[in-house]
Amino acid sequence: MSGIGPPGAPLPSSDDEGGSRASRILAWGRETEGARSVLIAMVSTVVFFAVVITAVVTSSGWPIVKKAFFNGAIFRESFPGILAAFRVNVEMFLIAEVFILALALFLAVLRSLPGPVFFPIRALAIAYTDLFRGVPTILVIYILGFGAPALALQGVPSSPFFWGIVSLVLVYSAYVAEVYRAGIESVHQSQVSAARSLGLSRWQSLRFVVLPQAVRRVIPPLLNDFIGLQKDTALVASIGVVEAFRQAQIDSADTFNFTPYLATALLFVVITIPLARFTDWLVARERKRRQAGGAA
Repeated sequence: MSGIGPPGAPLPSSDDEGGSRASRILAWGRETEGARSVLIAMVSTVVFFAVVITAVVTSSGWPIVKKAFFNGAIFRESFPGILAAFRVNVEMFLIAEVFILALALFLAVLRSLPGPVFFPIRALAIAYTDLFRGVPTILVIYILGFGAPALALQGVPSSPFFWGIVSLVLVYSAYVAEVYRAGIESVHQSQVSAARSLGLSRWQSLRFVVLPQAVRRVIPPLLNDFIGLQKDTALVASIGVVEAFRQAQIDSADTFNFTPYLATALLFVVITIPLARFTDWLVARERKRRQAGGAA
């Protein structure tokens, strides 16, 4: 008889057919419920923002706010200059990032040195991280930006651009060092023991076994810190560096309008949001990799 299957194959029972049909119905129900939940969330979000926008644009003060912050003519006039000044922010970010990665890793290694003989070195590293994590970034920029050039030391640059980068490096190295240290401590001690049993020295174990794993694990939180670094480059405007925020201040004072600040905010958003989404993607990929490893 056709449709029964190959010889020797068991005949499908009514229980098997009923179970398969029930499984399909349950799967279809879950998919339908998920799609309905997404639709409800999307509709509620659209309605919420529509209500907020309507409340804003129908308020009595909206014409004044629109003229002060959303002036199209002033936006078009000021945007090229702000965009050119934003290049300074990007340069500061890229230069500072290189030094931060190196200095922070050095500090993290110093804090991870075992044994009482290295206690003074660990104490200095701890003092550094505590100090620069405890002082607001703007204060460090003020102290170095105005104080260091006033010393007039021979061979030491007096440029606000230079001291702005130094301030950012000092502050963010303290934060990134703690991220590195968390990554180093997340590597199980058995990894080090296995490396030592193979004949590697303590430094070789740290270099070839611990640090590669630690750095790979802390890439997402490092990117989060660098998102903050990109935004904090605007703080160096306080010591005279003409970057995007300072240029917006100049344009705003010239036009008696706040639209240039909106143009500056737009440039920072264009940089930080893609970086934030890239960070989320890395976190999701790392989670899937660990889940796959655990299942294996």
